Amino acid sequence: MREYIVLRREAPQGRTGFASLASKGAEPAEPSLSLERIPAHALAELNAEPDVALVAPKMPTRLIAPQNSRATRHKPCWGAEAVGATASQYTGAGVSVAVLDTGIDATHPAFAGLELLEKDFSGDGNGDVQGHGTHCAGTIFGSGLGERIGVAPGVSRALIGKVLANDGSGSSEMVFDGLLWALDQRADIVSLSLGFDFTGMVKTLAGNGWPVQLATSNALETYRANLRMFDALMAMTKARAAFGSSTLVIAAAGNESRRQTDPEYRIAASLPAAADDVLSVAAIGRDGAYYSVADFSNCFATLCAPGVDITSAWPGGGLKTLSGTSMACPYVAGVAALWWEAIAATGKKANARNVRAKLVGTAQVSRFEKLDEVDVGQGVVVAP
Repeated sequence: MREYIVLRREAPQGRTGFASLASKGAEPAEPSLSLERIPAHALAELNAEPDVALVAPKMPTRLIAPQNSRATRHKPCWGAEAVGATASQYTGAGVSVAVLDTGIDATHPAFAGLELLEKDFSGDGNGDVQGHGTHCAGTIFGSGLGERIGVAPGVSRALIGKVLANDGSGSSEMVFDGLLWALDQRADIVSLSLGFDFTGMVKTLAGNGWPVQLATSNALETYRANLRMFDALMAMTKARAAFGSSTLVIAAAGNESRRQTDPEYRIAASLPAAADDVLSVAAIGRDGAYYSVADFSNCFATLCAPGVDITSAWPGGGLKTLSGTSMACPYVAGVAALWWEAIAATGKKANARNVRAKLVGTAQVSRFEKLDEVDVGQGVVVAP
């Protein structure tokens, strides 16, 4: 028997979902996720149940492992300066941001005074052994270190969902559960620097004796089912906008490209960055007075942001410099928080749609000597 993620259109009695805080009858019925062990012959019967929206096999996930930086330490605020955050009058005040990653070092001085709500979906408990989640969180809202690392240090509430275990691995139901939790908690913005591990799944199945062709076919069908699941959750998220609540989901494009080997060795963005309505992010670095796409950055992203030699918070109270689309994604999340505050300051209601429109509509490409939209999308995000 295999483990399947089951998405039901309405949560069973007593189970919470992202509509749980709404007035009765105001929003669509709240969905629920469950992980069930089902024999193959029972799948058709399960899919036929009237409350079942989708069924997908569980799929491995992993953090988008950062690349080694060329510098052990770099000017911390180059990224914040590049996106205009250091010159912005906005700080992200009043905005709620969720980081679904490896957890956080809640004792780090970069997060002093911040309301942190932590929830573990990995089974390893709260905290951050990897450091990846702490680094990403620091780029979004880290402050108080005497040097600018956070784009939106005024963010008042942070939701930390640990959806990857201490070894950096996970599975798709952890991500889906974390996303539903963030929606239930009314996060304005969700930052995801992780990937669905298609190639890793093929290697595991082949290592267990499966013929490569069969392993690839099985992994591909699992990937497709999980893509449909993610798209369904995003559609439900979009439907909430009509009832005054919306969430902007932002994801790293991935680090599998190898342009230093061959300029055409470019891998397309994968899940969750490839899902409908997810704002995907490529990484750029500095090339003299210009910007250039990072060699490792996957293509077909929506936008790009600084992702090379990024200094941010690290467990134990210090700082560390890393490179990756994982580092670029939180820059976009931070700038999104600034735009969320800026739109609200005009008297309009900020939501995922108008914040996304600002991010895309104000993105700049003027500092690229060589430009390929496939590599950098609409350009570098710019703070209000």
